[in-house]
Amino acid sequence: MPHPSWTLLGSSEPTDYRIFRLRKDRYRFEPAGQEGEFIVLDCPAWVNVVPMTAEGNVVLIRQYRHGIREVVLEIPGGVVEEGEPPAAAAARELAEETGYAAREIRPLARVLPNPAVQNNFLYLFAAEGCRRAGPPQPDRFEQIEVLEVPLGEIPALIASGRIAHSMVITAFAFLGLVLPPAPR
Repeated sequence: MPHPSWTLLGSSEPTDYRIFRLRKDRYRFEPAGQEGEFIVLDCPAWVNVVPMTAEGNVVLIRQYRHGIREVVLEIPGGVVEEGEPPAAAAARELAEETGYAAREIRPLARVLPNPAVQNNFLYLFAAEGCRRAGPPQPDRFEQIEVLEVPLGEIPALIASGRIAHSMVITAFAFLGLVLPPAPR
């Protein structure tokens, strides 16, 4: 819902960068009447899925992330295609990135990744009863290593910083696996 103190004066034609579109919005802020330009990343919805096997393991992936120029440990996820239900996108991303299929995919939450500059939602899912169903089918620029880690090790991986991706940690938080920091 728009805020009464902010009046949208106009938007630039978005520039398309495949995974997001960049636009500039010009606003007037009341009561001072000041005007300013704000950058918006117009993004499709995303999904992240926590895949868990019947044996009590979490299926994690390691992949290179261009933003930090490092390999990170995370869970499968990606873009929700136009017209695709988020749960279907979660199942598709799980299969593409890991080769696993789930007995059940259940929603955990819908969150805003960064509403200061982005306009999309991230849908978080738990995938239960996962098993290998075929080979991974990563995108042409993805090199993904798939591994299984006991569920009980997730809090330590987060606490140590080995899992540091905030949206991945958010998914684990909704499963109750993020521990408060130890007292100092």
